[in-house]
Amino acid sequence: MKRAVRTVLRKSLRQIRHVRAVDPPAAEGLVAAVYTRAEQDFGVVAPPLALHSPAPVPLAATWLLLRETLLADQLVDRSVKEAVATAVSRANACPYCVEVHEAKLDTLPPVVNGVPAAVAEWAQGTVRPRGPKTPLPVSFSPAEAAEVYGVAFTFHYLNRMVSVFLDESPVPERTPRLLRGTIMRAVARVMAPDSPGPLEPGASLGLLPAAEPPDGLEWAEPSPVVAGAVSRAIAAVADEAHWVPAGVRQRLEACLETRDRQPVGPGRTWLEEAVGKLPAAELPAARLALLTAFAPYQVLAEDVSSFRRYHSSDKELIALTSWAALTTAVHILTGSGPAAPPRAADVGPGEMSGGR
Repeated sequence: MKRAVRTVLRKSLRQIRHVRAVDPPAAEGLVAAVYTRAEQDFGVVAPPLALHSPAPVPLAATWLLLRETLLADQLVDRSVKEAVATAVSRANACPYCVEVHEAKLDTLPPVVNGVPAAVAEWAQGTVRPRGPKTPLPVSFSPAEAAEVYGVAFTFHYLNRMVSVFLDESPVPERTPRLLRGTIMRAVARVMAPDSPGPLEPGASLGLLPAAEPPDGLEWAEPSPVVAGAVSRAIAAVADEAHWVPAGVRQRLEACLETRDRQPVGPGRTWLEEAVGKLPAAELPAARLALLTAFAPYQVLAEDVSSFRRYHSSDKELIALTSWAALTTAVHILTGSGPAAPPRAADVGPGEMSGGR
């Protein structure tokens, strides 16, 4: 079954928009290393990961975030993490990720006392400026809280990339409705490590150089693995996008400081106001960066074509969008609090922890 689903998913890489993903048999170097580890630890080279493959460094950064926050067996139960991934994806209007992670959540054992539901409700609130202003709803330890925040961070990033480069569903549009659930359940079951037993935390960190965590993300520090993944990913993606003009960077940062990240509506008046009077050569990159941050579902083929007049390669397109998406995720989670203080009504020790 796993081999058949992997074959289908490899073919689904053709559904990726705007860039040509590297086919697994043709992968080399860092791309091959990430693909191999993804099949070993995740079961598949999924399109949300493969869409980054024209730019090996953002690909590795995405894998670090996904593996070390969501997949690795640490303290927090996978069901709680998948509930956070699903809730953040729903808040970001990313139906592709909702469908995948909701299906995966349905295959996992439930956690007692409704912890996933409580944490999911909190996670949906992280779309507000500067992240969640309310504490986590259960008494996570600082290290457990780091994992929960890490998953939210990863999906604020990944939702934006998926919305730019993938359709609304991983299942082909012409698939009969009665078969869609069956297909997604099969895919969800295949999304598992090849080898039985716990998935060792930190095993992917060596793919990228060590880096200092940026200010404002102190929530990650109690978990060295989460902190390592987040800091390495941020530094590597920033370095890959070193060529992005200063004016584009300043416009994105300014908009992140002043705008709410709620949906901006169907029009583009907000976008033209935001880019202002930048030089003509910088406007396409600025528009694409701002769309990625605030309305990735609004990215059109024309936006990509305009960008390619000045930056023709797939690598540059992935570098720009991954930088914009990750900058937004950093902004959302900057200054977020650590764990909530214990309360008598909270879940008891170990009830949110994995044990698997």
